[in-house]
Amino acid sequence: VQLQASGGGLVQAGDSLRLSCTASRRTSSNNGMGWFRQAPGKEREFVATINWNGGSSYYSDSVKGRFTISRDNAKMYLQMNSLKPEDTAVYYCAVARGAWASTSANNYQYWGQGTQVTVSS
Repeated sequence: VQLQASGGGLVQAGDSLRLSCTASRRTSSNNGMGWFRQAPGKEREFVATINWNGGSSYYSDSVKGRFTISRDNAKMYLQMNSLKPEDTAVYYCAVARGAWASTSANNYQYWGQGTQVTVSS
């Protein structure tokens, strides 16, 4: 399975961006999916996750209320509103090993190449 993440860019604080992730195989429509991010000099961290049918989703405390994860079969999206400079990172999409949503990177089997999000103050 190959994942293609897109939609990143350079924006100002308070702006919005919508990230997209497309999986190469329809198999991913039966799996949970998630977004993670990694800022320079920091470890990769969980952002949001959604289960196979979109019925369950979870967010990190740092993005809750500002970001919304959604999916349409094997495509996944991350609507990011009220962006802050601390949201600056490379954002990665991933496909989980099972149908559930998961906050742990260890539960993901396929990863995209990442898309850069830069938020200026």
